[in-house]
Amino acid sequence: MSETDRIILVTGATGYIGGRLVARLLELGYHVRCLVRDPARLEGRPWLDAVEVAAGDVLDEASLAPAMNGVDTAYYLIHSLAGGADFHERDMTAARNFSIAAHGAGVRRIIFLGGLAEESPELSEHLRSRQESGDALRSGGVPVTEFRAGVIVGSGSLSFEMIRYLSERLPVMICPRWVYTRTQPIGIREVLAYLSAALEVPESTGRIIEIGGADVVTYGDMMKIYAEVRGLRRWLLQVPVLTPRLSSYWVNIVTPIPAVIARPLIEGLRNENVVHEHSAKQIFPSIDPVGYRTSVERALARLQADNVETIWSDALSSSQGDVPPVTLTVHEGMILERRQRVVAAPPGNIFRVFTGLGGERGWLTLNWAWNIRGFFDKMIGGVGLRRGRRHPDDLRVGDALDFWRVEAVEPDHLLRLRAEMIVPGKAWLQFQVTPREDGTTLLSQTAFFAPKGLAGWSYWYALYPLHAFIFSGLINRIAKRAAA
Repeated sequence: MSETDRIILVTGATGYIGGRLVARLLELGYHVRCLVRDPARLEGRPWLDAVEVAAGDVLDEASLAPAMNGVDTAYYLIHSLAGGADFHERDMTAARNFSIAAHGAGVRRIIFLGGLAEESPELSEHLRSRQESGDALRSGGVPVTEFRAGVIVGSGSLSFEMIRYLSERLPVMICPRWVYTRTQPIGIREVLAYLSAALEVPESTGRIIEIGGADVVTYGDMMKIYAEVRGLRRWLLQVPVLTPRLSSYWVNIVTPIPAVIARPLIEGLRNENVVHEHSAKQIFPSIDPVGYRTSVERALARLQADNVETIWSDALSSSQGDVPPVTLTVHEGMILERRQRVVAAPPGNIFRVFTGLGGERGWLTLNWAWNIRGFFDKMIGGVGLRRGRRHPDDLRVGDALDFWRVEAVEPDHLLRLRAEMIVPGKAWLQFQVTPREDGTTLLSQTAFFAPKGLAGWSYWYALYPLHAFIFSGLINRIAKRAAA
């Protein structure tokens, strides 16, 4: 069977690893099908027109059969780290469902990326879940190739972003014991090489293969090396106690990573992530992993070139649907605050202005107020403003944008953002442009808020005067900049 005849199923295509793997498989000539819960989350990917898209949810076994039809090999790149306290149970259910569906469809092999750590009673719940997911995938009878990796270093990866923000922002770092745990980081380039090469290496079938880079280092070493590459001077001060819970709050404040994700990640750092089983070199002799410093240099080069394919936050928070463009003050429990301006500029000019908001550019008006809101969100465990944006100009569905998530993008027409800061309800901010017969353009800016209980209504009306001032200034500045 030729490569173009084999159907390769990729799960997790909206995530950091999966999004990059799809592009690599297409370059190698494979026929790729992506399994996603919401196909709209793939909008804006440069490879979208070259793949099949199947809607399905690994937590719903019945939805998987159509996606599995005719599949030769399936990549399982899913985990529920950001799914709440029950992520272990969700991981097990998802992996078992996937295994059963794959067996029923006659899938020849499953390729899985799990976590690297020695089996131990002290293993964190997150790492145990990753390893038990491999067992659950094997339970259905389909042969599994399980790669186990520790810290993955690449532009936009979760571990790299945590190191980058801590090193960039803190000249002196107070370091708990987990900062001195040994790990064997591996570059994203090598991870993708292993994943894709496994398709043509039958010796990898049914194997658990540990993969890592050329260096064994501690997290402290990783921060020091990053600082050296960036030309920064950093000092690490060790403290005897700093629990994973307290550390996660610290990481939440300093970095874009929410505490709910940071905590299980940090708990896993109590366990060494070092390769002890060296079959990868024998099975894949052509892959020669580089050292940590080289991986950092590669990642920084991509960041500086604004060439980041995917970032860790791509996979978080599903889209919540559309909001009807009504103009009532309150409609079926939804509060709407709409402003409109007629602008002497074409729709494309205005579109480029409002899709360029956030990140380093800020929000055009009262940036100090946006920063304060982001700071308080961080203080209560939210995402804050520090996630920035994947690219200074390009936006696509699913992108994180400061404390928003991109829900919809229609070129030269519409941008809708869903709030991911902590609020007593659900909130959206939408920009829309409509050409007029006289050559001008109607710019509409609408804030939608679905309050949750009395707290939600109190929150909205308490902040309404400030919101009204900010949103009026925002639409005026967008119109002025577009016309200029």
